[in-house]
Formats: sequence, structure tokens, C-alpha cells
Amino acid sequence: MAWKKATIQLDNGTWVDAQVPEIVSASRSTDIPAFYADWFFHRLEKGYSAWTNPFNGKKSYVSYQNTRFIVFWSKNPERLIPHLDKLEQHTPKIKCYIQYTLNDYVVEGLEKGVPSVKKRIDTFKQLVDKLGNGHVVWRFDPLILTDQISMDDLLQKIENIGDQLNGYTEKLVFSFADIESYKKVKNNLIRNNVHYQEWTQEQMIEFAKCLSALNKAKGWNYELATCGEKPEYKEYGIQPNHCVDDNLMIRFAWRDEVLMKFLGVEIRAKNSTLSLFDEPEVIPENAIMLDDDIHYAIKKKDNKDKGQRTLCGCMVSKDIGQYDTCPHQCEYCYANTSKELALANYKVAQKSGFQSETITGR
Repeated sequence: MAWKKATIQLDNGTWVDAQVPEIVSASRSTDIPAFYADWFFHRLEKGYSAWTNPFNGKKSYVSYQNTRFIVFWSKNPERLIPHLDKLEQHTPKIKCYIQYTLNDYVVEGLEKGVPSVKKRIDTFKQLVDKLGNGHVVWRFDPLILTDQISMDDLLQKIENIGDQLNGYTEKLVFSFADIESYKKVKNNLIRNNVHYQEWTQEQMIEFAKCLSALNKAKGWNYELATCGEKPEYKEYGIQPNHCVDDNLMIRFAWRDEVLMKFLGVEIRAKNSTLSLFDEPEVIPENAIMLDDDIHYAIKKKDNKDKGQRTLCGCMVSKDIGQYDTCPHQCEYCYANTSKELALANYKVAQKSGFQSETITGR
């Protein structure tokens, strides 16, 4: 999407053109909440940030002057908690929700840079207490099979976490690791001596059936959804996900007239003056019921991001992250060329005191 542009003044006094997005993704490319929360909120206060093209070294700029909503992505968003009040204090106010990837690959050592499962569950609950139900989405992503991890192992891991998150999340999002399609992931796994196995179609269907049955048997009643997968699991109650989700934005920010206009949403009120003899009001099937039980929303346009993968259901947003900057050291990482490069870039950012225009400090 071609976002609106504005001319902004940089810290050094020069003027440049910048993209001005209403919706920010922070970020698919690196874990901003875990490692760069101080940087991000400093840049939000400054009003802009920059991204450096790794191939030609050219900078591009993003202004936050029109930003109304942020989708955070993280495996350890504890450092986000003390900053969240700043979003409400921002002009204009900014709403958010968090895509929280909470896996359990501790024994297998696939995610060496994340805290214990218990610690991450505690953080999850703190965030829900802070933001409210629905604002923190549980992801067990990716589901990876190895010589040490079977399908039953994955279901047991999900059951353990699912029991502890019961009452704290409404949704579980997952995806099947498609390793052969992603050269960077495959190279990282081979380099790190992880003996992976590709999922077969039969295994994916069997897993979907078992997960759906588990969800019902445990009484969780989570909304189950897949990220970037074919819509082949609907008969098991599993829907394709929209990780950057305009429905959630409408639910949490429907009073923001500017954002609703950008999303092409009409807010309507139920007719409260019907008499006993009036015909009952017909509310459209596609209506999104809102939290005051009086208003509902109708989407008037398709907000899907045409620039994403074909099977991606995300709506338009501006991602502000940068690859090769996440020091979580996950063995299957798609965002880092190597652990060494990511750690080196993080050290540069640390040395800059997270005060630079860019994440890396370059």
C-alpha cells in the first residue's frame, strides 16, 4: 500500500519525506517489545523512525503523526508493560493488541533466548490484566516436527500452556512449519543441527482434528485459527487468521472516528425506540457487535494487504522492524540470516543507547 506522505523535520534539523501510516506493525521482522521497547517509545515521542535498506544503505522514514493503532508481535513482551500508558497519553490516542508467541521448545533448546514458560505465562497474564480480555492473542507458532518432537509432544505442550491461559485468552493461532519453502529457515536449522521433519498433509489434518477435540474436551473453547495456511480445517472449527486484524481494531477502537473512516467502517446504533407493535430491527449478518451493547459496526471495504503472501489474511499496516536484529536465537528463525549478525546488530543498538533513528543505530 502507498501510505500518505508528509514532510517531517529530523533530529538533525533536515527535512525529508516520510510515510504517515494509521496502523503500525511492530514487528514481523524483529521482536521490538522484547529488545527495542525503549527505542520504539523514544521514537514515538520524537514522532518518527527510520529504516535502513540493507542493500543500498538508503534510509526511509515513518512518521507517527497519524498513527491510531499498533499491533505488537513478541515472544517476551514484559518490557512493554511500563510503556503501555504512553499510548493512551499520545496525541492522538493509540490503541493496541499483542500477538504473543508462547511456545514450549525449552527441553529441545529451539528458543534459547526466551525466559521459562512459567515466566512468559506470568507476563501474558499481566498484559491481559493491563489491557483487557482479547488484547493478547496466544500463538503457538510454528509447530515444528523434529527427531525429538512428535505430534503428540506438541499437543501435550499446547495442553499444558492452554490450561494455564484459560480465562486469559480468547484465541489460539498456530501454523505448521513449512521449512523447505523458506531457504533462510532451512539453512538455520541445518547449521544448528536440528533434524527437522516436514509436515505431510495427512499429519496436518490429523493434528487439526486432535487440537479441535482437545479444545472441546478441556472446555477452553478457544477460537482456533491458522496463520498463512490453506483454509482446509474449517470442518474442525479452525478458521484462517487475520493477525493484523481490522475486526479487533474495530472492537477496541470503534470510538475513534478517524480510524473507522480509514478502515471504511460505519458505526450504527440499534433502534431503542421500537414499540411493542413495531417490526423487530434487522441487524445485518456481517455486523460486528460492540462492547456497549448499543452500537454495531459494518465494514464497507476490504482492508486486506495485497502485498503479503497469498494465504496471509492480514490487513494493511506499516511494519517498522528490521531483519537481522532479533537476539532471541531461535534455531528456526526466518528473520535472521545468522545468530551472529543479529547479536552484532543488537550490540550496536545497545551502544547507541537505543536513541538512534533506526533500530540498529546505523
